[in-house]
Formats: sequence, structure tokens, C-alpha cells
Amino acid sequence: MTKLADRLVQLIRQNGPLTVADYMRHCLLDPDHGYYTTRDPFGTEGDFVTAPEISQMFGELIGLAIAQTWLDQGAANPFALVELGPGRGTLMADILRATKGIPGFHDAMQVHLVEASPVLRTLQKQTIDSDIHHHDTAATLPELPIFLVANEFFDALPVRQYVRDADGWRERVVGLVDGALAFGLADLSHPPVLDSRLQDTVEGDLVEICPSAAAITRDIDARISQSGGVAFILDYGDWRSLGDTLQAIHGHKSEAPLARPGAADLTTHVDFEALSDAATQTRSSRLCPQGVFLERLGITERARALAQNMTGKALEQHIAAHRRLTHPDEMGTLFKVMTLSPTEAPLPPGMTT
Repeated sequence: MTKLADRLVQLIRQNGPLTVADYMRHCLLDPDHGYYTTRDPFGTEGDFVTAPEISQMFGELIGLAIAQTWLDQGAANPFALVELGPGRGTLMADILRATKGIPGFHDAMQVHLVEASPVLRTLQKQTIDSDIHHHDTAATLPELPIFLVANEFFDALPVRQYVRDADGWRERVVGLVDGALAFGLADLSHPPVLDSRLQDTVEGDLVEICPSAAAITRDIDARISQSGGVAFILDYGDWRSLGDTLQAIHGHKSEAPLARPGAADLTTHVDFEALSDAATQTRSSRLCPQGVFLERLGITERARALAQNMTGKALEQHIAAHRRLTHPDEMGTLFKVMTLSPTEAPLPPGMTT
């Protein structure tokens, strides 16, 4: 057992079972033993690799899409260039490099990063060649036009899980069986947020809801509606939540979510419909597979241009990176893209209604 597992066992003995959301929150953000607060989880030496770590092309294309959106909306000065959950800072560094030649963009921008991990904040300062404003939450972002990217951010937010009963729902919880962490079900309840899901589920179906994702989206939505800007949201998931998607990753391999609290990453698939429903003041784009989005932005042309100066193993790795980002059997279909933008503004590059 991990040190956090021992602490959770004692907590459950004292106060009763935890919701799945509370379990995730402890595992990821515990000040002393949380997964994100105590380590760098990214890259080949960590537990997983995100798109920016796979190839510079990912960040370059998103950076140019943000810059084009900025130009299409009148080149606001000043504006906030924001990333939610920036990891090591690789994506933001690529965005800044790609947009350096856009007249006025860097002069007008303020870089704001929403990051809870002290370890990752230190890495971001080392990676990003710009003044950085760090925030614990999106709620403290400045009242400016906000040009934002969230790549694999929403998937790590805590979710609550409910199992459909005959005429209601039973929340999935984490309790104890013979002194070890185990899943169980709470008493029957009727959460209003799930009233609409009685129409498309049957007894035994599991539905995940993420209250914090909806709250963050509402805040971003209000800021964009009031001051302009855009949000590019890229994550794995689909239009509507159905089924248990909670997964743990350790050493690039899946394992049981209760096996190693605090030492493994915990994520769930993003419910993009819920994000769209929370954005009541802006226009949400049609959900787009990541591979299609990147192809619309010109990733193949960019890959060919970079390949001209490559040979041998470097070229092989470059070709593999392009495939991993775009191919339907890799990240191309599992990962989706959605944008939020002002209703009267042109759609961001790569997106459709």
C-alpha cells in the first residue's frame, strides 16, 4: 500500500465511504502524497506522454490557430494567452515559438497558466521563455480577452459516478472490504442533474458527471462572451458520458484505479456534451476528431517540410509522431476538439458548426 492509501483507509474508517470524486481529488492533489503535487508525470520517464511531448507540430499548429483567431477578432491589445494544466510547459513554449512572427501578438499578450502543482510550476518556468502569471484556478484569470487552450486538462478533473437503478441512481463510492479499498454503491437517490439521463439509460448503466468541469466552462464562457477570445479544448472522450471510464496509468501501463493511490494518474473520458451545455453565452463548435482538426490546420504539409532535413532514426520518429497524433487507430479519433468563441465572431480555424 502507498502512504496515501493508509491515510485514505483511516479517513474512511472515521467518516465513511468517499465519493469517486473525493477519491480522485485526494489521489491527484493531496499536498503530501498527491500524484500531481509531488512529481513530473510526463514523458518517457514518467507515466504518460501527451500530444505536445510527441511532436512540436501539435503546439505550433494550435499556436497559429490561436493567432489567426486573435487577428479575426480584431487583434485585442492587451489579451490573456492562457493554458489550463500546462504540464511541463512544452505546449505553451511551442505556441510562443510559432507565433513569434505574428505582428503585435507577443507585444499584446500576457501569459497566464492555471497550474496547481508546485513541481510543474517550477518546470514551466524553466521551459517557457516569457513572463508567466500562475493561477491556482481559472477564477482568478484577468478580465481581458482570453485566448485559451486546454489539452488533457478536463480528463483529470474529479467525477462522480452513478449507477442507474430501476427508478433512480446509486452513487458509486470507495469504501473498505476486509480493510482494503473497494468500490461499493450508496443508497438510492434522485440527483436532478441526472433527470434527463433516465431517458437514454437502462438499469445497470453507469453515468459520470463532473461538476468542476461545468463550473470552469461556465467561467470561461462568461469571460469570452464579455471580452472576446476563444477556448480550444482538446481531450479524449465523446459527446455523452455512458459507462465507467475511470482509469489509472502507472509506468505507461493501465492498472486498477484503487491499486496505487497517489502513485498513479487517474483520468476519465470527457463528456463534451456537458461542456457544451455549460457554455450558454458563446458558440460551441461541432465536436471534431483530433486527427481531422490537425489535418485541417495543415499538419501533413508541416510534417513534410520538417522531414526534408531529417534522415535515419530522426525521420522514422517524425513519421511515427505524425501517425500517432492523427491516425484513427492512435490519437486521431479517441481525442476530440471543441472550441468556444463569441457568437458573432468567425469560427476558429479547423472548426465547423
